[in-house]
Amino acid sequence: MLRTRTPTCVLTSASAPRTTHGHHPDRYVQIGSLTKVLTGTAFVRMASAGLLDATDPVERWLPAPRRTGITLQHLAEHTSGLPRQPPGLPGKDPYRNFDTAALHRLLNTCDEIALAPAGTTEEYSNLGYAVLGAALSAAAQQPYERLVHDHVLEPLGIHEITTHPPAERRLHPTGLFGRRRPEWTLDGAILPSGGLWATPRATADLLKGLLVDRKLGDPAPTWNTTGVVTWHNGATGTSSAFAGALPNGSWALIHRIGGTSKDTDRMGIELLRELHDA
Repeated sequence: MLRTRTPTCVLTSASAPRTTHGHHPDRYVQIGSLTKVLTGTAFVRMASAGLLDATDPVERWLPAPRRTGITLQHLAEHTSGLPRQPPGLPGKDPYRNFDTAALHRLLNTCDEIALAPAGTTEEYSNLGYAVLGAALSAAAQQPYERLVHDHVLEPLGIHEITTHPPAERRLHPTGLFGRRRPEWTLDGAILPSGGLWATPRATADLLKGLLVDRKLGDPAPTWNTTGVVTWHNGATGTSSAFAGALPNGSWALIHRIGGTSKDTDRMGIELLRELHDA
């Protein structure tokens, strides 16, 4: 499993953390779209607490056109009809200029950019989760990081998932001759969709708390289910992650710096297959 030159960290229910090429279970890394798991969980818990209604139209909380048909539930389930990405992103560091103003401009044209009527088609959407996170912040009257802390991390007792980790504890990707490769800028409007940093150990604790121990109730609709596997993945320009669990309580978390997200997913599925057959 660890025969790779890519810095890799593997945590499973069956063994101690395993690492290669300088990765570390207690250094902060970008987790990409695994951030969505926290956003979706916060959404479910806020709805349960009466801070919002799952069927609220997006225009209740954000400056969108009236009668878009898009609800918060649609955003959480990737059935909003919104495209995968905000239109017109640059190739390098694509979300660098995607701030709140840019998100609101897109919201004003959501009828025009929608790929399908809300509720009719499932289309994975980073943009949709950016909108969902902004709506949650408006409903909670809190910044995104604060509401995630209050509704997800603190109840789970997890402290090493954040937007701005200590610089000395970040694990940065490097390229030729050890030069640092720049990470994507993900702390603007795209934050709720893919911008959190975490240690792999804390991410594994999140996985266990939400999928295995079910400390916060049933998993949020963010999670994917394929056969008996419940999972989610994440990728940025320099890293990728996979988190998954089986009904028997077995679980696996992989984070890699470099390589491809497809290979990371494959490694995660192979690990879970081994755990299932053990």
